[in-house]
Amino acid sequence: MLYPLNFEQKLGFNTIRDILEERCLSESGRKNVNGISFTTDPEEIRNMMLLTHEMKAILEFEENFPSQDFYDMIPELLRIKIPGAYIEPEQLSELKLSLQIITNLISFLEKRKETYPTLYHIFIEPRTDSSEIIINEKGSIINSQLLIINAISKLIDEKSNIRDNASPVLLKIRREMIAKKSAVERMVMQSFRDAKKNGWIPDDSDITIRNGRLVIPLVNTHKRKIPGFLHDESATGQTVYIEPTGSFEVNNEIRELEYAERREVVRILNAFADTLRPGIDNLLRDYHFLGQIDLLRAKSLFAIEVGGMKPKISRDRGSGIGDSGSASKASFYPLSTSFTWHQTIHPLLFLSHKAQKKKVVPLDISLDDKQRILVISGPNAGGKSVCLKTVGLVQYMFQCGLLPPVREDSEFCIFQKIFIDIGDEQSIDNDLSTYSSKLLNLKYFIENIDDHSLFLIDEMGTGTDPSLGGPIAEATLESLNAKGSYGLVTTHYSNLKLLAGREPGIVNGAMLFDSKKLKPLYHLKTGKPGSSFAFEIAHEIGFPEDVLDIARKKTGFSQLDFDRELQNLEVEKQELNKKESSLNIADELLADTISKYQKLTEEVERSKKEIIENARDEARRLLDESNKLIERTIKEIIEAQADKTKTKESRKKLTKLKEKLKTDRGLETGDKGSSATIGDKRSPVTGFLSPIGINTGKSPYQGYIDDLHGKLLSFGLTLDLRGKRVDETLAILQRYIDDATMLSIQEVRILHGKGNGVLRQVTRDYLRSRKEVKSAKDELLERGGAGITVVLFR
Repeated sequence: MLYPLNFEQKLGFNTIRDILEERCLSESGRKNVNGISFTTDPEEIRNMMLLTHEMKAILEFEENFPSQDFYDMIPELLRIKIPGAYIEPEQLSELKLSLQIITNLISFLEKRKETYPTLYHIFIEPRTDSSEIIINEKGSIINSQLLIINAISKLIDEKSNIRDNASPVLLKIRREMIAKKSAVERMVMQSFRDAKKNGWIPDDSDITIRNGRLVIPLVNTHKRKIPGFLHDESATGQTVYIEPTGSFEVNNEIRELEYAERREVVRILNAFADTLRPGIDNLLRDYHFLGQIDLLRAKSLFAIEVGGMKPKISRDRGSGIGDSGSASKASFYPLSTSFTWHQTIHPLLFLSHKAQKKKVVPLDISLDDKQRILVISGPNAGGKSVCLKTVGLVQYMFQCGLLPPVREDSEFCIFQKIFIDIGDEQSIDNDLSTYSSKLLNLKYFIENIDDHSLFLIDEMGTGTDPSLGGPIAEATLESLNAKGSYGLVTTHYSNLKLLAGREPGIVNGAMLFDSKKLKPLYHLKTGKPGSSFAFEIAHEIGFPEDVLDIARKKTGFSQLDFDRELQNLEVEKQELNKKESSLNIADELLADTISKYQKLTEEVERSKKEIIENARDEARRLLDESNKLIERTIKEIIEAQADKTKTKESRKKLTKLKEKLKTDRGLETGDKGSSATIGDKRSPVTGFLSPIGINTGKSPYQGYIDDLHGKLLSFGLTLDLRGKRVDETLAILQRYIDDATMLSIQEVRILHGKGNGVLRQVTRDYLRSRKEVKSAKDELLERGGAGITVVLFR
């Protein structure tokens, strides 16, 4: 259920229909735009979202997607269902071109069925069971419409004329026509030459055509010199145009041949229509497919323009999915009724502002079972009504299968009923005042709203005495809240703002206002009521101060100060939250980096201990070998009883050992720590080992840590490549991605501009080659769109 009857006009969805029609290529596509309708079926919404999402990806990233010759041949095909009806050659040409596009589309999707599975399963897969489908030896789908295309090519040429060889009879007729036309030309030319020779032709005159016949211009006084048929005369009557008798008779024969040619062409076209007639239902299905693709293309183009995304879909509040719904469907929708939108924009306002080079402030809004109704307050022209219309239009777009302009992580509910009360419904014909019309709307809401409904009410309670309108509005809101419905209400009434503190399910929201600059911020803040800033705005526009002073006394300064300070606190809190968020990000990054440094230091310490222990084991081995050699040398010297030769040889062996140890350990000659003498208890490897970093006063890894810290402080989250050459770009990009990976950066932006797309393509190609990169996509339209690539790391 949608209320009121002019629901789409109230929200501006009729304008979106107009935009979609403009982007369609065929009449069938434009008719399908009119068929877009509100649905509450989660599976239908899911499929429409996936189809548009995949088509959007095709338009953004694929090349050579068919986008021309989307002729709508449905009327012609329906017409030739009647025996005796046929398609004219001009329309046959359109049939051929459009069938070629259909086969190209089928081939395109068949080849990419893994990339675009929803498009394939919904549009292509069912065709494999049809008799008109042939699977060739390579496993590719061949549509039998290719046979029709070939048949049309044999019938007509590139100028949509029936070919001479379309039938033997036609070929014979046309050859006779050519021969007779040549004979006519010869006869007329001969008569012309004779008349000119005799001086019967006006000066500077030549053979011309009248009534489709070749004629000779003659001076009026000589018109009877050549027997023939008079076709015309000049304005002065001095020149007449004669068709010679001989050519007149032959031209009549040509005319009979033309009739015969037309009869044969009609026969050929009828015969071709007869071959099409049994398969018209299949052809009609093909053109319905073409119209659906045309509509999907238009929806995707619109989504690209306004930043439409495929959001998450929570359990809808009416279908019972998750309660009694099927298991297969329940798997698609979590057991949640959360309504959480991020960076939401009004699509029509966005397009309007974009044309004026202005920005739209995005909307963040969240409702759930505990906070179902949001009461929005704030100054006039502060964005309250725009906020309300944005929610209504975006929700309606979503349930009509259009990609809503929100951030991709947004989550939508599906509502069975949507009610809106926006704008003035005053009617002279029905003798209704603004307030009367609003009361009738509220009455209808109370009678029909349930816990599967969403309602939107602008300026609730206005139009009558506030002391009376306020209580009625309050009681109405309490009644709607009791029904468990979701809703948004804008108001200036304080009693409605106070409901949030008393009624569970109702929460306040404020459109923030900068009281220092006296400018609306167009930012919705949930949790606190807003002020109307009536006195501040009145002062800014130059309202008489003496009158304002009297009004202040009547209102009470305490109330004004309270509203002003409350709003100021909200603005300041918003700024502090932004700074806190930035600091938290920096803290997390620093903590992550420190953790990496600590792990690295621990690994280095473990490696150092292993190296030292291995060196010690090696030293022990060398010490054992050295001691054994020394003992053996001493024994040999003693046994030789001071034999100088043997003593000299023993000392030489000991010297070789000493030199070997120096070479193995890289010690300088003369190193005191490596010398050994007989009887000296020092090890030959004394002095080989010294703990790393001893007496240096600084860890040997400190320099590496300082370098990483310096990189972290100087690293920018945006890389500007504009104006760079391609070879220069790749080198810069490689260093930048290496640094980002080393520093564990989660997200960066690469500014390459739009231009002719070369830098963007080079950037995307390189990013795809890096396994550390999780995804690379265009920035949101309002933040730069295709001129900036957002990179997420694994």
